[in-house]
Formats: sequence, C-alpha cells, structure tokens
Amino acid sequence: MRLKGFVFDLDGVITDTARFHYQAWAKIAEDELGIRITPAVNEGLKGVSRMDSLEVILKYGHQEHDYTEAQKVQFATAKNDYYGQLIDQISPEDILPGMKAFLNALRHGGYGISLASASKNAPRILTGLGLTDYFNAIVDPATLRHGKPDPEIFARGAELLGLAPGEVVGLEDAVAGVQSIKAAGEFAVGIGDRQLLAQADLVFPSTADVSLAAIETAFAEAQG
Repeated sequence: MRLKGFVFDLDGVITDTARFHYQAWAKIAEDELGIRITPAVNEGLKGVSRMDSLEVILKYGHQEHDYTEAQKVQFATAKNDYYGQLIDQISPEDILPGMKAFLNALRHGGYGISLASASKNAPRILTGLGLTDYFNAIVDPATLRHGKPDPEIFARGAELLGLAPGEVVGLEDAVAGVQSIKAAGEFAVGIGDRQLLAQADLVFPSTADVSLAAIETAFAEAQG
C-alpha cells in the first residue's frame, strides 16, 4: 500500500502539555485526595484518558474503592478546569522542535493529517499553537469507548481521513500509544527511548530528529 496519511498524538509529539497535566493532577490529588503524586506516577498517566488517569492515582493512594463514580467525575472535572487555566498560556513557541517544519513537509507532500489525542482539550491546544489549519480531522475522544492501548482512537484517525490502516503512519511518544497504533494495523513511529518504544516500526530520539524522508523509506521497506 502507498503511504497517504499521518495520525498524530498530541502530548510529547506536537507539544508538551505533560507538565501542565502533572501540575493539575498534583494539585487535585493533594488538595482533594491527600495524595502526593511523584514524577514516576505521572509517567503512568501519559497517553491515557482523564478518568483512567484518576484511577491510577487513586490506586497509588490505596483509595480506588473510596469514591462513587459521581465523585470521581467531580475530581476529574476539577483537574480539567485547572488544567484549562494552565493551557490558556500555550503559544506557537510551545511547538516541539522540528514539528512545524515536519507538518509543513506533510502538507507540501499532500498527505492527510489527523489528530488522535485522548485530550478533550486538543482543539483548544491546537488553536493556541496556531496549528489548527494543518489538520484535516480531529478525533473526538468523547465518541470513543476505549482508551489507549486499545486501537480505537488510531483506527478512527485513519477513518476520518478516509484511509485504510495500511496507508497510515501513527506518531506517538508513549508505550500505550505505540501499542494502539500497532493494534490498529498502522505503521508506528515512536519518539523517545528506543528500548521503551521497541514495538514501534521506527523510532526517533526526539521530535527534532523526525524526518519525512526516513519515514517514507522505512514505510516502503515494510511493504516488502
């Protein structure tokens, strides 16, 4: 199959809002739950949905059975409200190194581009970054039944472009995200630690290293 489209994760790929997520979760965890989360706990929150992130925190604090679903929704909503205040500060300067040039190369090459982020704030973040016009489609996480590593979000990203999974490259920086891409039957590009993201078809150490030519070559070779 010919390569026709790219499906992007947002955090750690296009921009880094992980620090804002961490600040917001840390505040809610401590203020509302009396749980002090660590950077190690935060690593386990990357690439997963808001409610799943809350479950990770509650389990870490041995409180997974202490709250009703309604209370959990309140905690998650409070986190999102605070996170929203933080991300309103985002500007084009927050685009990760190399990503604007890469998106320009994709657009120049005529590739379809969609966003597959678990964040309900993704459109708001793209607006702040000044990148909305680059994306042909954005997956609405509210329409999904399963979070990463389930393939649903990346499968939907390809579907919104009108493409088959085999015609698409997915880009991720998280293990759960790479697993989602592979389970969707797409070519997985990982950004980060090569050992951690070993399931990816191609790994770049950082966003600054991402190369369209390298991806096109690796994709063609994978076709046999």
